[in-house]
Amino acid sequence: MHKFFSSRKLVIIVVCLIIGLGLISGSVAVRKNRATPPLIQQVGNDVVGFGDRIVSIPANGVGSLFGATGNLLNTYQENNHLKGQVEQLAQTQVKNQALENENTKLRQQLDIKGTPTDYKSINASVITRTPSSWLNQLIINKGSASGVQKNMSVIVNSGLVGRVAEVNKTNSKVELITDKGDNASRFSVQVQGQKKVVNGLIDGYNRDTNELVMGSVTNQDKIKTGTKVMTNGLGGVTPKGLFVGKVAGTKQNSDGISEKVNIKPAANMDDIEAVTVIGKKD
Repeated sequence: MHKFFSSRKLVIIVVCLIIGLGLISGSVAVRKNRATPPLIQQVGNDVVGFGDRIVSIPANGVGSLFGATGNLLNTYQENNHLKGQVEQLAQTQVKNQALENENTKLRQQLDIKGTPTDYKSINASVITRTPSSWLNQLIINKGSASGVQKNMSVIVNSGLVGRVAEVNKTNSKVELITDKGDNASRFSVQVQGQKKVVNGLIDGYNRDTNELVMGSVTNQDKIKTGTKVMTNGLGGVTPKGLFVGKVAGTKQNSDGISEKVNIKPAANMDDIEAVTVIGKKD
């Protein structure tokens, strides 16, 4: 009985194999003769294709996201690089403008005319000027090593600005003509009146009107507005003939004897970058 069932199983297996081979052979034959695969195969192919699309959509989305993120990072880095170049260009332009202005002023200083022949000139640049003492003093980049000495006059192309008050090895302090301090040195100046020369001292400065005040007038004489005021060279420290400014007006003191002469400075005290120091030749 047992052998019977064993033979029966063997027969079933053989029959199944034959049927399977037949189906495979038939499928191949049909596939060769038909333009489309069988219905079962179509369904299977459609299911597999749908599954591929379901899987590929998120995968493609993730890939696109990573690609967009990479492009954004590249754009950000490029933008920062371009910003850096723009800032550097702006700094270069500002520096070039400053150098151009300095070059212009230095050219003017080198072209100063009318400097007394028995005096030497030393060109220098302003290196320090504090807001608290803006109209009192400044520091230049030339000192005793360059021949600068105390009390030498300091001018710009337009006129007198002050004198050297302190000298170091490589720099010097300049006391401006607009310094109103009690210890400020006074410049001896002169102006041509209608009949004679009027001498006096620069002994004040009116910041509101930007005018120097000439006091200690030696004599009375009518002085026209616009007349030039020059240094008179008295005392032997300041050279004679340095341009100070022009007369802006006159007024009498309370004693009714001497006059005060208001002078518009020739130099712009708010814009001093380069100067020339004037001193006697050795």
